Formats: sequence, structure tokens, C-alpha cells
Amino acid sequence: MSEHIMQVVPDDASALDAPSSGCGCHADVADGEHQHGYITAKDNYQRRLRRIEGQARGLQRMVEEEKYCIDILTQISAMTKALQSVALELLEDHMAHCVVAAAREGGPAAEEKMQEASEAIARLVRS
Repeated sequence: MSEHIMQVVPDDASALDAPSSGCGCHADVADGEHQHGYITAKDNYQRRLRRIEGQARGLQRMVEEEKYCIDILTQISAMTKALQSVALELLEDHMAHCVVAAAREGGPAAEEKMQEASEAIARLVRS
């Protein structure tokens, strides 16, 4: 079975300007690659995101088959809750790992991580 990657485009265009650098927690593994806070639950996140991807395909199928509006809205709500749940867990991992590590270092890196986390929380609240 081939794997498909679902691209999520935020409603808030400013989210596209977010830095693509590492999380700054300096938790490097032996071979020099950075390890993010969510890595210990990576398989769980991938499984959940594949399930959400399937929900998106199901929604497309429901529209194609002209299913009842309320049934489609119910499925959209379920998918939205699933995405929010993944987002909140990723945020929790980021706070516990990357933000805490930056706070220990102090200085501008800590301030940047706190601002970044605050902005991510604001985006989640608005969504």
C-alpha cells in the first residue's frame, strides 16, 4: 500500500513564514542529527495522521456520492477534533522538550522559544 502525505495549508498566511530551522533544544543524537521532542511517539503520530488522511478521503467520497449535508458535517467535526488532538499533543511535546531546554539555556534562545510557543498556541486557539 502506498503512503500519501497530506499537506495542510493554514488559514493564517503568517504561519507559512514560520522558521524551518530545528527546535533549538540542542538534543542531538550520536550521529549529529537533531532529535525532536515528539520522536518517542513518532509511530503513534504517524498512525493517527494516516487515520486522519483516511477521514479526508472519506469526506471526498461522501461529497462525490452526494451524501446528506449533516452526515458530511459530522465527519468534518470528527476530523477536526482528531487534528486538534494531534496538534495539542505535539505542542505539549514541544513545550516539555524544546521550550524547557531553551529555558534552561536562557538568553535570546529562550525568549525566542517562548514567543514561538505563544504564537503556536494563538494559532491553535484561532483555528
